[in-house]
Amino acid sequence: MTGDIAIVLGILAISLILFVSEVIRMDLVALMVLGALAITGLVTAEEAFAGFSNSAVITVWAMFILSEGLTRTGIADIIGRQVMRIAGRREISMILVIMITGAVLSAFMNNIGVAALMLPVVVEVARRTRIPASRLLMPLAYSTLLGGLMTLIGTPPNLLISESMERNGYAPFQLFDFTPLGGGVMFVGVLFVALFGRLLLPVKKAERDRNVSQRSLRQRYKLHERTFMMRVPYNSVLVGKTLAESRIGSSTGLIILALVRGGRNEPLPSRQTLLRGGDGILVQGRVDQFRELRRLSDLVIEREAPVLKSMVAEKVVYAEVTVAENSSLVGELLRDAGFRSRFDVAVVGVHRRDGYRLTNLSFLPLRATDRILVQGEVDAIEGLERFADFESVEVFTTETLNERYRSDERLFVVRLPKESGLVDVTLAKSRLNDAFDFRVVAVFRDGHLSVMPRGDEVLSAGDLLLIEGQPGDLDVLRGFQELKIDTRVPANLGAFDSERLTLLDATLDPRSRLAGKTVGELNFRERYGIELAGMEREGDTVTGDLAEERLQVGDALLLLGPRDRLQLLASDSDFLTLTPLGQEPPDTRRAPLAAAIMFGVVVSVMLGYAPIAVAAVVGGTIMVLTRCLTMEHAYRAIDWRAIFLIAGMLPLGTAMQETGAATYLADQVMILLGDAGPWPVIMGLYILTATATMIIPTAALVVLMSPIVLSAMADLGLQPETAMMAVAMAASASFTSPISHPANILVMGPGGYRFVDYLKVGVPLTLVVFITVMALLPIFWPLTPV
Repeated sequence: MTGDIAIVLGILAISLILFVSEVIRMDLVALMVLGALAITGLVTAEEAFAGFSNSAVITVWAMFILSEGLTRTGIADIIGRQVMRIAGRREISMILVIMITGAVLSAFMNNIGVAALMLPVVVEVARRTRIPASRLLMPLAYSTLLGGLMTLIGTPPNLLISESMERNGYAPFQLFDFTPLGGGVMFVGVLFVALFGRLLLPVKKAERDRNVSQRSLRQRYKLHERTFMMRVPYNSVLVGKTLAESRIGSSTGLIILALVRGGRNEPLPSRQTLLRGGDGILVQGRVDQFRELRRLSDLVIEREAPVLKSMVAEKVVYAEVTVAENSSLVGELLRDAGFRSRFDVAVVGVHRRDGYRLTNLSFLPLRATDRILVQGEVDAIEGLERFADFESVEVFTTETLNERYRSDERLFVVRLPKESGLVDVTLAKSRLNDAFDFRVVAVFRDGHLSVMPRGDEVLSAGDLLLIEGQPGDLDVLRGFQELKIDTRVPANLGAFDSERLTLLDATLDPRSRLAGKTVGELNFRERYGIELAGMEREGDTVTGDLAEERLQVGDALLLLGPRDRLQLLASDSDFLTLTPLGQEPPDTRRAPLAAAIMFGVVVSVMLGYAPIAVAAVVGGTIMVLTRCLTMEHAYRAIDWRAIFLIAGMLPLGTAMQETGAATYLADQVMILLGDAGPWPVIMGLYILTATATMIIPTAALVVLMSPIVLSAMADLGLQPETAMMAVAMAASASFTSPISHPANILVMGPGGYRFVDYLKVGVPLTLVVFITVMALLPIFWPLTPV
């Protein structure tokens, strides 16, 4: 083993570890690989960036655009819905029709796009036929994977395999070279799932009409366990305050479903609604969390504490820092920026427009040139100058602070009574900061003053706390204490069943920009005028604080809001809506034109008029020119993560060939299997590839396996077509886990699947596909000597 081979294998090993651990996102890992290869001189600069001009990469992003054009003009929707009409009501026939339709569409469209397109259709069919969606959605996902095996453009691994052969001097595969083998595998796979695999799928309760759907949604997401009524006493301090001023929603994380007054029910009331004595407030959330919050009302305001304030003023100062353009803080949520841990200061407010924003700061994204008011001990404030994250630091004098911030009005002292529920609780668990943006500036205990206490500070009876915030919020807390809680909500209240307020089942689109963001950061109420009432992940209802949860593709989301607001989500590219709310069907006037453009692309490639990359780019361009989709839609349709992943990993394949690393790995395979003959070698390569799809992105896997396969076949003195075709089949047959392919993840939430469900069906299907491939390969792609 040479030094270059060792370096290449080291880079390969590290990249595989990062892929498996997911510590770093996959496209970034690919760029790190590209950079490492260029810096070490294993590839030239031209070779390092050649992936971005690679014909396979170009074809992949062009096919994303063509698929989006077919989707937006409604051609695929027309095909899907027409075929569903002839499927009947029997489960076997329904699975057969769904899988054949999905497979045929996936042969010419991006398989993730086909899964996203057909998901709402299949859910609606399941609802009408009363066949559980869990019996149909996994077959849908598997059909898109099986269909991708049938053509060159069906899936990126096929394109990459063909491109690798052409780059190494072999004739590339043509558009329909995959069809005989891929079509046979698709046929056998569909029959297996329809006849045997479906028996291994879980059975979830089916839904039929809208009322049943609404009730079943409440049961599925366990809303009845988290819905309760709060009554406002006639003499409560909350009487006369608006819902916004009462902080019932914002401070507690509760969703206000309805206001019950005088026997009338007002669903989703305005934040400016005034509270009256006797009002009932129907809310959804965790009652235990609300009861914990009421402990804060135990705090007693000490009206006269000038000595404590003056003592703190000598040790704590304020400053305004301006975020630099190149700061790592830009784009981060304030709660994730780590001001206390990184800079030893606390954030008091952020200057926006004409003044400081002082509340609800946790989910505020930071921007360059933001002016942030911070507080800290003298040494910490003086040390801010050395951080490059800040463009400027202005330390405030007492006069400037009072003039700009009115600090005197926001500092008050409270005492912790010995009978308080907060005794022996840490500051972090007290939720003082979470609920009302209170900041504990200092703790005075037994004659000792502790300034800027951290979250692990344990509170004791008799503590004096210097708090920064709105003193009036303590009155609101006392109002919380006065509220009467009734967990027995009348079944006939009807808040969920009104025309104004309804429930919608949805999931994230695979290309959604919302994936990875927290629910609190998105603020559904402000952004969409709706609420996220529940979430299901991997078959289980999420019972924790939803605001802290990061959305993932495959999550089932229960959205609550006015019908007209929820209907707008049907046209929002971040969501796939699964509950019918009377949305308008897509405009299909350009559907024939889009179909003709796609047909022209296929024919031009078949007749040899243009390479597949050129034909696909021209076809996508014509679709934009003819307004089948806009340029903005085209950019959004492209999965840039996949493009950067493929382009970044291609130089590793080049380095493996040029350094001899591929030959070295192929030699190890030959040592193990070479004596048994060529077919055991091909079987071994197939099994290795199929197993690796569980942990490695398929596109990256094909890039890594291609040079090994070419070297192994050269050692055997055989043409590589047979083995390369086998590896292409193995890489695309990603059935064994939800993370093997985005189409699998997409149906996980709506189908209520668990990880084990994919193993139950996917492992037998993988074995069936393996046997089919090995049986058909000698027929369609017999071994040929060099």
